[in-house]
Amino acid sequence: MDLLYTLDLIGTFVFAISGLRVAAKKQMDLFGATVIGFVTAVGGGTTRDVLLGSYPVAWVQDLYYPLAIVIAVPFTLIFRKYIVNLRRTFFLFDTIGIALFTISGMQKALDLGVHPALSIVMGMVSAVVGGVIRDTLCNEIPLIFRKEIYATACLAGAIAFFTMSQLGVIPNYNYLITTVIIIVIRVVAIKYNLTMPKMKE
Repeated sequence: MDLLYTLDLIGTFVFAISGLRVAAKKQMDLFGATVIGFVTAVGGGTTRDVLLGSYPVAWVQDLYYPLAIVIAVPFTLIFRKYIVNLRRTFFLFDTIGIALFTISGMQKALDLGVHPALSIVMGMVSAVVGGVIRDTLCNEIPLIFRKEIYATACLAGAIAFFTMSQLGVIPNYNYLITTVIIIVIRVVAIKYNLTMPKMKE
């Protein structure tokens, strides 16, 4: 099994848990929580595929993606107490998730012949749109529209990924380095309270 594909499935699983946790805070029933988990996990990839005209979208033609989400539901129910106590761990997992989705989204766009600049945007779309849909459905201001550095980390990672691919860096090393770059940006931003400037009237 291809490494990037495996990492993409892991990212889907982690994002589904992220959506389920937000739904639990809103005290949604099991069906509603599952829907939130689903759109969080595949919303970005679906949006990317629609924009790229790539049909059927990824999760429709590969059962493993919906299966990863289905597995995430009982996993979250069974281990919910441990998950709540592992907030830092899941922050890290969530950050790994956006890194993996940034890479896979950008790589798919490049494979389809999209201009590199737009491929970078497609990588960001893959990583953050699922969270935007999740927060909107849960009546929250989406994370990327707040001060926190989130989408910016994805853009930086996507640029680094493309640059290294042009320099001939071995793909698996490229995936690892890009993931580390995005994680470091997110962790440093949180630790030192680095934010994007606010719009003022």
